[in-house]
Amino acid sequence: MTLLAPVAAIGHSTLALLGAIGRIAIFAGRAVSHFARPPFYPREFVLALLNIGYFSLPVVGMTALFTGGALALQIYSGGARFNAETVVPSIVAIGIVRELGPVLGGLMVAGRVSASIAAELGTMKVTEQIDALVTLSTNPLKYLAVPRILAATLAVPVLVGVGDVIGIMGGYLVSVNRLGFNAATYLKNTVEFLEAFDVTSGLVKAAVFGFIVALMGCYHGMHSGRGARGVGRATTNAVVSASILILAANYILTQLFFGT
Repeated sequence: MTLLAPVAAIGHSTLALLGAIGRIAIFAGRAVSHFARPPFYPREFVLALLNIGYFSLPVVGMTALFTGGALALQIYSGGARFNAETVVPSIVAIGIVRELGPVLGGLMVAGRVSASIAAELGTMKVTEQIDALVTLSTNPLKYLAVPRILAATLAVPVLVGVGDVIGIMGGYLVSVNRLGFNAATYLKNTVEFLEAFDVTSGLVKAAVFGFIVALMGCYHGMHSGRGARGVGRATTNAVVSASILILAANYILTQLFFGT
């Protein structure tokens, strides 16, 4: 029995992981199935749009600005070894819109929004407000989760689009003021090398990441344990799971879009 204990532990962990994946998949399927089915709650949807989209803009914008500037410095430093400094505008633009914009934007929103949603819904569960909704013949999933998931799916691509512009401008400012690039030439190279599919692929990623962020916040919040410790654990689990799923989904989508 002692020799089999490690195997049993691995099996137990594997079954627990598969069970969690199954529960999340069922929760996601139920939420998506309610997207186009009445009743609708426009007030909750608009509030979620403001919280997820508008109030997340400063965080995403500052992240994109400094990321674009740092990326320009790194590419210039690396390109100088091969006399390829002129690639800075094109690489900054492609790197921002394809990868860094969606991924960093998604992670920033996950840290802010997933935690907020999980804490809010977890507190509602602890104080039995979710049970009160059931008593009032209101579907908690429909009222609490669906507006937030739909709002995040629509708002995060807009956030990432704005962040892409700010990130490219960050690279532009550093390149022109710090690295000695000509402003007109920099912008010309950026426009010439950036293709529509680069932008589109990043926005599709952002929509998927937004769905993941809100889904994890709603799932862990509505399945929170009792008490302050349960709410704290749900908040932590929401951010961690959303971040991991964003990175995993990013690889899968990149392989689909750009894999050979």
